[in-house]
Amino acid sequence: MHHHHSPDSGKNIALAFWLNVGFTAVEIAGAVLTNSLAIFADAIHDLGDSLTLGFSYYLERVAARKRDSVFSYGYRRFSLLAALISSSILIAGSMIVLSRAVPRLFDPQPVSAHGMMLLAALGIVVNGMAALRLRRGRTLNESVVSWHLLEDVFGWVAILVTGIVLRFVDWPILDPLVSIAFTLFILRQVAIQFKRIWMIFLQSTPSDLDPDKITARLAQNKDVLGIHDLHLWSLDGAYHVLTVHVVVDNSLERRQIVELKQRIVAQMRQLGVAHSTLEIELAGESCDLEDC
Repeated sequence: MHHHHSPDSGKNIALAFWLNVGFTAVEIAGAVLTNSLAIFADAIHDLGDSLTLGFSYYLERVAARKRDSVFSYGYRRFSLLAALISSSILIAGSMIVLSRAVPRLFDPQPVSAHGMMLLAALGIVVNGMAALRLRRGRTLNESVVSWHLLEDVFGWVAILVTGIVLRFVDWPILDPLVSIAFTLFILRQVAIQFKRIWMIFLQSTPSDLDPDKITARLAQNKDVLGIHDLHLWSLDGAYHVLTVHVVVDNSLERRQIVELKQRIVAQMRQLGVAHSTLEIELAGESCDLEDC
């Protein structure tokens, strides 16, 4: 059976890419005109986001390919690879911003409050549209990319507030403070995603699946005498896989075994498992696996 990667994920990322590329050019010019480190910080993030979105769009298209002799489970993990690249770029960009913002704390410089406010309003609209579109996606890649864009929304809100405050008080130190604050906030969120990505690469049990609950559900089926060697993992954070050995009575006919397998596969799909592989064993049959 072929399972298809959602075509919407690629379209969502493509839209976000073009919005981001166009606005990055505006940001760079705005950073120069306003002399704002906060806007420069966001421009650096957006430049990284544009590169990230390009990688993500390409790898999402690869992830949509059907399985073949080279990748027997399909290409879904390329979406996960895109999420890993996205996280790495965002972490690197954040380090660049912090390296520029911390020294500015000790040498604050005047900025154009009016220009900051205008760019912030535009930034909230553009990045907000893209982030909302990607938040509807199911893949981990879309989730990570949406954090790139949501980061910019938070950043622009902070810049807008900073611009308003600077219109009334002369506190130029607010500019680097805002840069550091929202960069640290996003780094924390990305660290959580980064850990999740690596756990999936290491084939940990998906966080939204409970092995004990699945074992209990399997054991409730009529004619099932035992369950062992159950393994759960995820290809991309959304497409979960199960393999399990199911022990049945020797008296079962072929038709009954087929019906049991179909029933179990349907039950697993209800619990969130997209691909189930069952090994049916007769009672008393020797299992070759060491952990049986």
